[in-house]
Amino acid sequence: MGWTDSHLHSFSIGNKAFSAQYEDHPKEELDEKSVTLVDALGELRRFHYAYDFGDGWQHEIVIEDQSMSIAGLKFAVCLDGQRACPPEDCGGAWGYAHLLDVLSDPDHEEFDDMTGWIGDYFDPELCDLSEINVALQRFG
Repeated sequence: MGWTDSHLHSFSIGNKAFSAQYEDHPKEELDEKSVTLVDALGELRRFHYAYDFGDGWQHEIVIEDQSMSIAGLKFAVCLDGQRACPPEDCGGAWGYAHLLDVLSDPDHEEFDDMTGWIGDYFDPELCDLSEINVALQRFG
């Protein structure tokens, strides 16, 4: 997604849950570093990813195709995408919709605060596949 991995997250694959293992993690959740995605998925082609439990981001991931990687690439490759990753800590889907509403109206009473928080430039339509794929190759 492009987030900083600064919040708790989990993956639900079939009837198993995987997460980073912190002292207070649920005992039924398995260590996400103990298995590869290919092994965890088996024949499954869908799984769920939850990020920032306070903001409540929920994603359904669908594996559309599996093939040998392009020479020089070690890990997954993103072939297509839509829109930018919502900013970290923006309040989940509702907060992100509000942010976009505010940013679209320079006369909005929260415009200066929001642009100060998010920075000078945020293009919600931008999906930079090269940036995404560089980040994906850093895993491992």
